[in-house]
Amino acid sequence: MARVDGFVRDLVAEMHRIAREYDGIGLAAPQVGESVRVFVTCPLYGEPERAFINPRLELSGEIVGDDEGCLSLPEIRAEIMRPPHARITALDLDGNEFTMERDGIWARVWQHEYDHLEGTLIIDRMKPIDRLANRRAIRDLERAAPKQGR
Repeated sequence: MARVDGFVRDLVAEMHRIAREYDGIGLAAPQVGESVRVFVTCPLYGEPERAFINPRLELSGEIVGDDEGCLSLPEIRAEIMRPPHARITALDLDGNEFTMERDGIWARVWQHEYDHLEGTLIIDRMKPIDRLANRRAIRDLERAAPKQGR
């Protein structure tokens, strides 16, 4: 069993609060400015609130598309292609390792949040036609983003 420190516990509590406030199904630490490998999911379809610390994913199945949005990119939605089945292994808030397998929405949510941990956004996974359809919203977000290195 690994030890989960107070920083991670406080971060997870804050991430759950933010996700609930913005009606999110999940949220990753990089989305709130923290460079740690943590994401959370919120209660939906009978699943409880969870934290995934240092997650590892195994994906399988024939890739399928479905509509996705992101709390970091409001008003941007697109069909994102992903495998339909995921197996995740992570630590919980007590430092215990757990493994879960899901198909459908939860497999997609885990992949989406894991992408954030890897520095990937849905705009990186969009088909060219979806990038074109969302170009104004993407451009507006890029203009509003703080400039790096200044």
